[in-house]
Amino acid sequence: MKVSGVYPVLPTPFDASGAIDDSGMDAIVDFVVDCGVDGAVFPGLASEYDMLSLDERIGLIGRIATRIDGRIGFIIGASSADVEESLALIRAGKAAGAAGAMVMTPGALAGDNEALAAHYRALGEAGLPLMLQNAPRPMGAGLSAEDVIAVVGAVPAIHWVKEENMPCGQRISAIRAAAPDHLLGIFGGAGGRYITDELARGAIGTMPAAELPEAHVALMAAHLAGDGDAVRTHYERMLPLLMMQAVFRWRLTKGVLRRRGLIADAFTRAPGPDLDEGDQRELDRILARIDDWTGIGVVQG
Repeated sequence: MKVSGVYPVLPTPFDASGAIDDSGMDAIVDFVVDCGVDGAVFPGLASEYDMLSLDERIGLIGRIATRIDGRIGFIIGASSADVEESLALIRAGKAAGAAGAMVMTPGALAGDNEALAAHYRALGEAGLPLMLQNAPRPMGAGLSAEDVIAVVGAVPAIHWVKEENMPCGQRISAIRAAAPDHLLGIFGGAGGRYITDELARGAIGTMPAAELPEAHVALMAAHLAGDGDAVRTHYERMLPLLMMQAVFRWRLTKGVLRRRGLIADAFTRAPGPDLDEGDQRELDRILARIDDWTGIGVVQG
C-alpha cells in the first residue's frame, strides 16, 4: 500500500478513572475510516504515547490493526528512549501488518549524526520500513535539514520523514532537494497548522490530530485536484480549531470527539492546561460554524 495522504494520529481514549477505553478506541478507528482518511498512526505524541506502558501500546497496536482490517493504511509509532522497547513495538507492528514504523529522533543523540544513523539502522533490522519523525526539542532532536539528509542517506530503511520543525515548509524544500532515492516522501505534522505550505512544497501527506479528519480529507482532495481556492477555503475554515488545538492538545481533540459522540470522557493522562468555561464556550462557537461541514450536531459543553 502506498503511504501518502491523510494519516491522522489517533488519540488514546480513557474512561473517567484513567483506564483505556477500548470501545472508544474502536469508535475512533471506525470514525476516521468512514471520513475517508488514507491511513492512521498510533501511538504518537497525539496518542499520549509516553503516558502508556509498553504492554498498553503493544495491545492497542494489535487492537487497532484488527479494527482497521486492511481498510486503510497503518503506521505504528515506535518512539522510545530504550532501543529494545522500540524494537518490541516495531515487531508488534510487523506482526499486525503495519506498513511502517514512525520513530522520533532521540533527543539524547542530538548533534551526533553517526549515533543517530546507528540507532535507525538497528531499528531497521526489525523488518519494517521506517519514518524518521523530526520533532523539535525537547520532544526530539530538532535536526536541521542538513542533518536529516545525512541520517536518511546513511540508513536505507528510512523511507519517509515527518518534518515538524519550524519553518516546516522551508525544511521540506531543502530535504526534497537533496533526498536519496530510497526516501519516498515527506509528511507534514504540527497538527496540520502549516499544511498549505507543506503541500505546496511537495509534502506527500499530513499527520494531524483526529478531531476533524473530514476537513483534512477534503483539503487533500482539493490539493490533488489542483483546486487551490478550495484548499484555502478548507484551511481557513478549520484554522480556528487548529489554533485552539495547538494550546490544549489532547484535551481539545478529546473534547471534540466527546461532543461528536465517539468517546464518553475527555480524560487525559498527559499534563497540560484544561479548558475552562470560557474555552468550552469558544469551542462550541468554533464547532457551530463548521457544523454544516461535519454534518454532526454540536452538543453544548
